[in-house]
Parts: sequence; structure tokens; C-alpha cells
Amino acid sequence: MPSKTARPAYFPTLAAERPDIALCRASAYLARAADAHAGLHGLGVGQHLVLKMLDAVGPCSQQVLAEELRIDRSVMVNVCDDLEGSGFVRRERNPDDRRSYAVTITGEGRERLAEAERTVPSYLDEVLAPLTPDERARLATLVGKLLEF
Repeated sequence: MPSKTARPAYFPTLAAERPDIALCRASAYLARAADAHAGLHGLGVGQHLVLKMLDAVGPCSQQVLAEELRIDRSVMVNVCDDLEGSGFVRRERNPDDRRSYAVTITGEGRERLAEAERTVPSYLDEVLAPLTPDERARLATLVGKLLEF
């Protein structure tokens, strides 16, 4: 009977040689974790991000939301449709550009956002457990630097 041997740990070597691939894999892992967490709390990741941005900066067009949150424009339409259907946002003609709509968070949307935000610290502690607080801060800084444009 053949003996069971440990498989080689190749990924650390690959990550050192190809940080782009490692970041893609880390991103996929974090996206799956975020989707699972969001599913447990009834507010999709994109929905959460839209509510968070609207609460922070005020009414925005769907185009601005899509650009700032790096969400495809066609997906943004569905996110806003769902949020509007739930009563968490309202869309009104943009007073600065009558061809577009301004998306505004509602009081109900603010309440739902606050509920969702309460679960974020424990979720981040769980998903980023392998990293120390200093490593988390460095990671956030570096990823932010990569995404500046």
C-alpha cells in the first residue's frame, strides 16, 4: 500500500514570484467570504457598499457610485433597483443634470446600514485572523495604493 505523503507547499513560492496571482487568489477568497457573510445578514456586498457611500457623501448618480465603488454600471442598476425596492434608497432626477438620477439613502436605509455595520468588526477579525493588527494596517495601505487612479 502506498504511503501517504504530504503534498508540497508550492503556493508560498508562487506568491513570492507572482504577487499578482497571489492577490487574485486572496481577492477570490475574500470575495467568497464577504458574499457568505452578506448572505447571512440579508444585505449584499454591493448593496452594503452603496448604502455606506451614500451615508458618507450624500446623494450620488449611479455612474459616480459605480466608478467610486468599482462596480460595473450594469450591476449598479440592479443593486440600486434592489435597494429602491426594499425602501433603502430613492432615485430622483439629479438637479444638476436632469438626464441622470441622484440616488439618496433613506432613513430605513440608514437603519439597515447600521445593523449591517455592527457585524463587520467580528467578520473582519475572523477573515483576517492570520494577520496581526499592524499587518492589517499595512495591507490596507498597500491595497489602497494599488487602487489609486
